[in-house]
Amino acid sequence: MITKIPFGEKYAQLSIFEPSEGTLVVVPSLSLPQDELRRITGARCYEERLLFLLLTLREPAVRVVYLSSAPIDRDIVDYYFGFLPDPDDAAKRLTLISLDDPCSQPLTRTLLSRPDAIERVRQAVDGDAWMVPFVLSELEEELASLLGVPIYGPATSLAHYGSKSGAREVGQEAGVPMARGFGDLRTAAEIQDAIDALPGERVMVKLNDGYSGLGNAIVSKNGRSAVSFSAAGETWDTFSAKIVERGAVVEEFIEHRPLYFPSALARITPGGTYDVVATHDQVLGGANNDVYQGCTFPAAPEYRAEVGASAEGIARIMAERGVVGLFGMDFFALKTDAGYAALLCEINLRIGGTTHPFGAALLTTGATYDPGTGLLMVGDQPKYYTATDNCAAACLRGRSPGEVVRMVERLGLGFDTARRTGNVLHLLGAIPEHGKLGFTSIGDTREEADELYRITRLALCGTPSSR
Repeated sequence: MITKIPFGEKYAQLSIFEPSEGTLVVVPSLSLPQDELRRITGARCYEERLLFLLLTLREPAVRVVYLSSAPIDRDIVDYYFGFLPDPDDAAKRLTLISLDDPCSQPLTRTLLSRPDAIERVRQAVDGDAWMVPFVLSELEEELASLLGVPIYGPATSLAHYGSKSGAREVGQEAGVPMARGFGDLRTAAEIQDAIDALPGERVMVKLNDGYSGLGNAIVSKNGRSAVSFSAAGETWDTFSAKIVERGAVVEEFIEHRPLYFPSALARITPGGTYDVVATHDQVLGGANNDVYQGCTFPAAPEYRAEVGASAEGIARIMAERGVVGLFGMDFFALKTDAGYAALLCEINLRIGGTTHPFGAALLTTGATYDPGTGLLMVGDQPKYYTATDNCAAACLRGRSPGEVVRMVERLGLGFDTARRTGNVLHLLGAIPEHGKLGFTSIGDTREEADELYRITRLALCGTPSSR
């Protein structure tokens, strides 16, 4: 029997970005549909996306227990310690637990089959503790129950609100504009009826639990032979089987150009307090230009307020439902005669692609988010950043994370602690095998962040602009 452990009153306003004490048990398990996950280069290294939480060790009463499928290179850990005022003391409060099993199944599933590893985690937990999962499934709930710790994340009983169909329900209740469409579809007849009912020559079909755009397909009304899948190797037969199993939505395809892709990041504390902590403009790629590649902070001023207001309305509904933790919302932004409109695209009820650059920027600069302007502020100085998960080059393959860190520093592209600007690297573990890493370029202006990003990408990957 799985027992849900509640947070005490002491942690009613807990934020994982700024804990003052206690132990974070970080479980970056990719407990997601594995078919799409296998299509992401170096996907297993995405367990490193939450390493920015090591920066919370700047608080002397905070401890971190970080789990991983494979050992994390010591140079990567030392890199993050380099941002802290006392790396030696921080090292005493960090416990790294590797399962030494970089197989294809999610980390938590492997962990649950290893009583010895669970006992190691239990022994590492000191005093008040809570679990921080990348995404929450029944596996993470079972693990938390075994460890006797609460979860900083939404319960699986609320997972529907993070599906594509659930997002439409929440958006409608919050009064947020959305593309026209239909949810909770599973049969071929339901899909066809929805396609026929929508305007335009093309529609978007999205699997309920798809992520990073990999569960999407653009369908032409001229026939199934004109389907464009976001995931390589997908066919209508395989996609249809997933619709039956997982459900889908059908929405109008927005032909309006230019079309922008902002997102918002919201936080709900264990006590039910909700707020929007960031807006971003997403950088998308892939066959259908709907696969996440990176982001810029903040979202453009033309529609930043609209995105923030819609996100706040959605966060209110989620808080009323009992959601706890961080979650993201994706939007379309387009210009109308009355100004810019922001249409809800989906809700990601988990830690998403914009979380780690935001966390890295927040914790390295010491900034605070100003909800009035939507900016990160250090005193009177705003901070901007441009981030990517996809800086890849053949020349990086075979190099060690430490080599690349030292190269970045040697080129003057590291982080300047005095100005609180520069690069924060991530996904360093993907370098040796895949020649891939990510980084967040932080500047005092939009132009400075973009230029630093351009120079860094050119130095590392040989390409100046693609994110």
